[in-house]
Amino acid sequence: MNIRRTVFQAFFLVGTTAMLLAQGKANRSDNERWQQRVNYYMEIDMDVETNRYQGVQKLEYTNNSPDDLKMVFYHLYFNAFQPGSMMDVRSRTIQDPDRRVGDRISKLSDDQIGYQKIFSLKMNGKDVDHEVVGTILEVKLDDPIKSGQTVTFDMTFEAQVPVQIRRTGRDNAEGVRYSMAQWFPKMAEYDYQGWHADEYIGREFYGVWGDFEVKLSIDKDYVVGGTGYLQNPLEIGHGYENSGDRVNQKVVDGKLTWHFIAPDVHDFMWAADPDYLHNKLTMKNGTVLHFLHQEGQNSANWEKLRPLTEMSFEYANKYFGQYPYKQFSVIQGGDGGMEYPMSTLITGNRGSLLGVTIHESMHDWYHGVLGSNEALHPWMDEGFTSYASSRISQHISRTNKGEAAPETTLENIGSRSGQGGYLRAATSGREEAMSTHSDHYELNGIYGAQAYGKGAVWMSQMGYVIGEEARDKGLLEYFNRWKFKHPNPNDVLRVMEDVSGLELDWYNEYFVYTTKQIDYAVKDVVGEGQKTKVSLERVKKMPMPVDVVVTYTDGTKEVHYMALRMMRGEKPAETSDKRIVHEDWPWTHPSYELTVDRPISEIASVVIDPSGRMADTNKDNNKWEATAIEKKR
Repeated sequence: MNIRRTVFQAFFLVGTTAMLLAQGKANRSDNERWQQRVNYYMEIDMDVETNRYQGVQKLEYTNNSPDDLKMVFYHLYFNAFQPGSMMDVRSRTIQDPDRRVGDRISKLSDDQIGYQKIFSLKMNGKDVDHEVVGTILEVKLDDPIKSGQTVTFDMTFEAQVPVQIRRTGRDNAEGVRYSMAQWFPKMAEYDYQGWHADEYIGREFYGVWGDFEVKLSIDKDYVVGGTGYLQNPLEIGHGYENSGDRVNQKVVDGKLTWHFIAPDVHDFMWAADPDYLHNKLTMKNGTVLHFLHQEGQNSANWEKLRPLTEMSFEYANKYFGQYPYKQFSVIQGGDGGMEYPMSTLITGNRGSLLGVTIHESMHDWYHGVLGSNEALHPWMDEGFTSYASSRISQHISRTNKGEAAPETTLENIGSRSGQGGYLRAATSGREEAMSTHSDHYELNGIYGAQAYGKGAVWMSQMGYVIGEEARDKGLLEYFNRWKFKHPNPNDVLRVMEDVSGLELDWYNEYFVYTTKQIDYAVKDVVGEGQKTKVSLERVKKMPMPVDVVVTYTDGTKEVHYMALRMMRGEKPAETSDKRIVHEDWPWTHPSYELTVDRPISEIASVVIDPSGRMADTNKDNNKWEATAIEKKR
């Protein structure tokens, strides 16, 4: 068994000295974030009659942390699919359980449950003490793994695939045999915050980057797809060969052995079904898109999906960062839509096939390549992915309709992605801070509204705070600076500071770590001779910079801009309309007055943020319109 070692590379400061001096402060995204390293070699023998498989795993683990490790932990995700597990109890006791789970786990029979049993475990050839505790394997080490040391763990194990319930399992509602996510004993992540050995209750994932080599033996009629590059296509066939290639399947005991290699990923998923159709599309840049779905099920939409997926990847490469792998696989399976490195599992009999494919593939940027800790910061993955997906969907829709980009006005600028879900949660009285650990939200619905909705608002609203151009520059810089480094909320914010030159600490302090909300109002508009006084009010607690657009009776517009004083600067003008930058608005002051140099008789309306990008919880008080009386003044 030959496992390639990857040399740890230190991460250096980004940005020039001149830039730092110009900003007047150190670049605060400069943590030289060390990364642990895992290299897996696995041989898996799958029995499709019993739904069990035998596994041999060799794991080369490099401790790049400054700490000596006296214990290590593995995730055993399949153990969650047993009556009495934490996932079972959580689902039966939460007020709004996922309908795909409900109480189903509690009713599984012995041949329907999932499990991962560890038969042996050695470190550097010596047996180590280990204990299975729910979905975690606790391993006590006689010899600590020293800082900078590489050790090898050898494991033998058996697993049973659970009846499809949540993301992973067998025989899903559409008849796909195997959706194999979270299927192997997986080393937990150890980072600057310590171990992250969270029990699995059906939420998010966090993993260590490394190289995977997987040899899977399975019934010869099954077609397999997922993470990784197939190394032996001419011994497999099933659509992996190129046109004109001669396939010589190597069938042993009725099985084919599929050999995959996946470099620089933090997980490995595969799916298998005897009825999969397999099609490929090679993009202009050489990336190969694989599509695997059951024959006859929504086939017309699957065929249309191929070129649209290419459009999605082209847009994402341009605006969100260059996809670093050579392939991506869209596979029918699972119980909805779920992201994995280089691949996704989606249910295939749906009208929203394009939408779910865009969303799940965009996860490969934020979940797969940036790899934030989703358990602690799910909004950095789900939210940013939702924001990017919304932009891509709008782009594809406009392109297919032959529509030009909208006119550059504040009413047309920017995405308002995620606002609906977030605002419903914010006004429900049940909102929890976006910094809540994903496992510990009181309601699944509030978790979704915050992770997906408010997380998307974080990014779309950033375009309002610093300007769309700076935010888009920040999106690319964020990806390029922090790929393969597990960024945290501070890191993405510092990137946005760097590209805008503005102070933004307050944004996370309010929007991420509290449930304080935004509500600004036009309190009064009063004529004072040839001038007009506009009184503004911050009704709720979260401060924001404010765009106020005055529209005159002759149709012209004027933008009045008040930055927050603690921003230490202003965003640039976003339209060609006349713009007046007023004195900064201190966060301590709930009210603000500005003067318009035109009589009230010439004013048709005064509107706070006509772009709608600010997640104002009460937009009804954002607008003043002239009445018949004002028009006569």
